[in-house]
Amino acid sequence: MIELTRLNGSPLVINCDLIKYAEASPDTVLTLITGEKLVVLEPCSEVSQRTLNYRAAVLRRAWPEAAASLSARSAYDADERARAHTRNPSGD
Repeated sequence: MIELTRLNGSPLVINCDLIKYAEASPDTVLTLITGEKLVVLEPCSEVSQRTLNYRAAVLRRAWPEAAASLSARSAYDADERARAHTRNPSGD
């Protein structure tokens, strides 16, 4: 679930899996799979980012060893890029 803000400033928590699409016209209008429409203050990009963050958090919690493995792999890749740059600073 993600927290958004109604136009009147009151907070709204919504199950982001129910969002069919979001459109800016100029306010952000969320259309749910039920056909219900909600107008929120946050721009479409923020709704998308909060949805991605929520889903990533769900996956990290459901599969913690994968998240740890991914973090370790990202750190390894960053170290490898740094070493490669040191060996060949021009990038050739």
